[in-house]
Amino acid sequence: MKTMTRKFIRAASSAAVVSTLLFTLPACDQRTEASEPHEEHHHKIVVTSPKVMDVVLTEQYVSQIHSQRHIEVRALAGGYLEAIPLKEGQSVKQGDLMFRIVPVLYQAKLDSEMAEAELMRIKLTNAEQLYEKNVVAKPEVDMAKAELAKAEARVNRTRAELNFASIKAPFDGIIDRLHMQQGSLVGEGDMLTTLSDNTVMWVYFNVPEARYLEYVADEKHDGETQRVELVLADGSTFPQEGKIAAIAANFNNKTGNIPFRADVPNPDGVLRHGQTGNILLKRTAHDAIVIPQRSTFEVLDKRYVFVVGDDDVVHQREIAIRHETDDIFLIKDGLSASDRIILEGVQQVRDGDKVEFDVLEPDKALSNLKFHAE
Repeated sequence: MKTMTRKFIRAASSAAVVSTLLFTLPACDQRTEASEPHEEHHHKIVVTSPKVMDVVLTEQYVSQIHSQRHIEVRALAGGYLEAIPLKEGQSVKQGDLMFRIVPVLYQAKLDSEMAEAELMRIKLTNAEQLYEKNVVAKPEVDMAKAELAKAEARVNRTRAELNFASIKAPFDGIIDRLHMQQGSLVGEGDMLTTLSDNTVMWVYFNVPEARYLEYVADEKHDGETQRVELVLADGSTFPQEGKIAAIAANFNNKTGNIPFRADVPNPDGVLRHGQTGNILLKRTAHDAIVIPQRSTFEVLDKRYVFVVGDDDVVHQREIAIRHETDDIFLIKDGLSASDRIILEGVQQVRDGDKVEFDVLEPDKALSNLKFHAE
């Protein structure tokens, strides 16, 4: 009985050892797998510096295009409109006959005044003959001369009124729509058409006050009139370059803008009065501090960069933007050309981190920009 009990105990002990081994081996495998290090993949941190350079800035403004001379042609006398030797859209030269009105009353008045002047001339001749024969005194002759002068003045005035019936082009231009047709009865002041001189177009656009101050400063610095480009409604750039020719005297207090006028040559007559377009106003920002946009990040509407100190420790710094283009920022405040900023890996670091990095020259950093800020 004792022998059987000892065999049972030995068998139970062997089973316990096997069970322990079975449950222990997987745990050993787990510790082995957990002890293997995970590989972390990080992009290399690249550092560059701001660059001081001249930058050409382009700003776009909606514009209205006007002819340099655009007038309403109106009747100066009343009457019936004769045959019109013109067509809508036709070009005319200065002095060309545009309209002729038949002023029946003015013609009759002219005939009457001319007859009256002839009568005064006969009276003067008669008075002079009588004076030579000592029949009348000298004042009679003088009175006859005055009456003749008065009659001739009335003739000249009536003839001028009659000449108003022939309307001639005051300058070279293009005829617009005809508001009256042959046989129409027109009154004094009725509009007949408009005439446009399109050799040079006046392009008006509104400029904000801050931009106006920059323009004045640039003009004093450069000493020459700024050139502009005109972009048409189809997106094409007009081949003729314009120049700023005038600035209005007053600001619009409601909008804070001031009107500018650019003169654009129009030798082929492509531009017409009333067109719209966009003015591209270019200027040069001298000695601007420039950084790529992708080296910056934004927090609560404020713009920051990571600056690497002499001890290779990263510090977050707020910057103020002067201007921006598609790829670069012009810095107003917060950076100097001697600072080192993180260009690649902005999102991998935190304020106070000590980093290892590669240095990229500013010229190379700015040579192939394709991305906006992160």
